[in-house]
Amino acid sequence: MRAVVQRVLSASVEVEGRVVSAIGPGLLVLVGVHEADTDSDADYICRKVLNMRLFPNEKTGKAWDQSVMQRNFEVLLVSQFTLYGILKGNKPDFHVAMPPAKAKPFYTSLVEKFQKSYTNDTVKDGIFGAMMKVSLVNDGPVTMQVDSPSVQDSSRSSNGDASLVPDGEAAVPNETR
Repeated sequence: MRAVVQRVLSASVEVEGRVVSAIGPGLLVLVGVHEADTDSDADYICRKVLNMRLFPNEKTGKAWDQSVMQRNFEVLLVSQFTLYGILKGNKPDFHVAMPPAKAKPFYTSLVEKFQKSYTNDTVKDGIFGAMMKVSLVNDGPVTMQVDSPSVQDSSRSSNGDASLVPDGEAAVPNETR
């Protein structure tokens, strides 16, 4: 699983001329689901995104000190299979992305993991499979890419050890696994 995480002042998703989700300060997370992803990949992405220290601590002035949860900010998740696109000549090929029939329930379960790990009200999402217009005001700009262990194992990325949940980080609740 791949997540492109952007720190935003605001973000929204529009489908067919109607805003379906909007957030204020927080994180816009574009999510690509790989054909080989499992629940452990979703757990990893959920834990990493919610605990990434991308926000300054306003009390101490320390940069890169607080997570979206520590700041009580919002999260907007947007499914984006094109994150697994590769070019074959000049034409994009998406064969490593999870097929839509399997990806839709998998993505829905990811959204639920985020909601159970944080709070229902602060985690929003777009509409899976829809043509969406995503608007954002990037803050920084700050943009990070996080790949789950299955992606790392295939030597496409490296984000550290997925087996550890360091002190102070939110673990994904057992009922979502």
